[in-house]
Amino acid sequence: MAAGSSYTTSTAFLEALAEAGVRYIFANLGSDHPGLIEALARARAQGREDEVPRLIVCPHETVALSAAHAYAMVTGEPQAVIVHVDVGTQNLSGAVSNAMRGRVPVLIFAGAAPFTLEGELPGGRNEFIHWIQDVRDQRGILRNYVKYDNEIRTGRNVKQLVHRALQIARSEPAGPVYLIGPREVMEEPLQPYAVDRAYFGPVAPVALAEEVTAEIATALAGAQRPLVVTSYLGRDPAAVPRLVELCELLAIPVLESMAYHVNFPADHELHAGFQYHTVAQNPVLAQADVILAIDSDVPWITAVNRPSAGAAIYCVDVDPLKAQMNMWQVPARRFATATAQVAVEQIARFVRDNQLADPGVVGARREAAARAHDAERAERAGREQPRSDGAITAEYLTACVRRLLAGDDALVLTEVVTNSLVVAEHLRPNRPGSVLHHGGAALGWAGGAAVGAKLAAPDRTVVCLVGDGCFLFGVPSSAQWVARRYGTPALTIVYDNRGWAAPKFSTLQVHPDGAAAATGDFNVSFEPEVDLPGVARAAGAYGVTVSSPDELPQMLQDALAVVHGGRSAVVSVQLPPV
Repeated sequence: MAAGSSYTTSTAFLEALAEAGVRYIFANLGSDHPGLIEALARARAQGREDEVPRLIVCPHETVALSAAHAYAMVTGEPQAVIVHVDVGTQNLSGAVSNAMRGRVPVLIFAGAAPFTLEGELPGGRNEFIHWIQDVRDQRGILRNYVKYDNEIRTGRNVKQLVHRALQIARSEPAGPVYLIGPREVMEEPLQPYAVDRAYFGPVAPVALAEEVTAEIATALAGAQRPLVVTSYLGRDPAAVPRLVELCELLAIPVLESMAYHVNFPADHELHAGFQYHTVAQNPVLAQADVILAIDSDVPWITAVNRPSAGAAIYCVDVDPLKAQMNMWQVPARRFATATAQVAVEQIARFVRDNQLADPGVVGARREAAARAHDAERAERAGREQPRSDGAITAEYLTACVRRLLAGDDALVLTEVVTNSLVVAEHLRPNRPGSVLHHGGAALGWAGGAAVGAKLAAPDRTVVCLVGDGCFLFGVPSSAQWVARRYGTPALTIVYDNRGWAAPKFSTLQVHPDGAAAATGDFNVSFEPEVDLPGVARAAGAYGVTVSSPDELPQMLQDALAVVHGGRSAVVSVQLPPV
């Protein structure tokens, strides 16, 4: 520890982060951070750099928070993000929404405008910018998107405040938290002190009540066509094999709706497919008579795709009522708060202990599921080829990626929006934790996320599958520079259709016979085309554009070899334009 006047609130703040398990601070520094900059420099000068987190300089806040987001997804441990007063907080924009919707723990810290004017305290106002950045409610900027926000008012309890914030961030449903601290407070001299982290653990996993366990288990066992629907159960990789055990016990098919993780092995015979931007009724969902919707924000879109009116639905989630969504409804017979892994273990145990599984019914259902699964897989395989005019299709590209990564313990980050269904169906992920999606609505996550994922798993290959719009949203010049500086190479494959497909899709759903449909006037084109790999090359990455299906496999192999050699690579694959 530092001693005397060199020990400040900033010193204690950094120590508290380290004591709480934070290894990295992803930072975009500003005039509000002299105390932190000095405390970090003193730690290095005194040989104490291992006692504080490592600072990762990020020239854009989206990159910083996306990196922290992905690191937490891979490791389960929250990291810290430091941004500049109100303007840096605003620049977090959609990234903080992604962290909130994705249930990812992260601590965000921003300075605040100094509150003294005439030199009364160290750190008081001495730059004109301090007046411009003084806003009425800086914390209010993020209040819709964080679980907790507070201001550091004294260094004497800053460690308690940091540990409490991270306790809240890590407790389910997990999410971001936000602290601010004026310069004068962050410069406050202190006597060194410590806080016991053991008193700030997250809330323990939650189990189903016994009567709820019995009700759900009995209903599933007695069903003719039971179904599990899930979206993010696999954010805890340990929950996936437990779900497999339950489903094999009763031969229950699993439908992944807006799947953000590997929730169930795609090659398993009980995997009943994916649904994303669906515009038609899913027959598996319509035929189910008992449905367990577990860890899913949007198990189906009622206007176009819903269960039968008589289906018995049970909703289990760490947040079963989605209190932060103003309009949300699932016609469930029972809502229950529970941790997914615990809940499926309880249900399976009840079925076994009470011998509820009928071998004849289970066997017939498994055979039917296997036939349907094999037929669906064969149909998809038939689509894994270029178009007759030689254009590369998303299906063919994804199949090439799947073959490229065969046998490689890769981490795949996906942000392909309207190609989400294609990627899920043709990537066919099986390993829990091998595919990640931010879980929110904002674009631009994958570039920064690749940095965090590689820091979290340095021995794994990190691959980003992104749309061209997502690539541009992710501030690629900043993301690629950070990857170069900190040695976190990743392979980015751009599904480049030269435009925004999502707004066109949405317009056609509402106005199928409108003027935009008749004239093709959707205002979604990215013409003239952007040299996306050129942006990456300017930041030090390898970059290439591919338009020939015959050249694609080799181009991907060459780029992967570059990544394995320690340099990031961006391959822009030209698909039919929007």
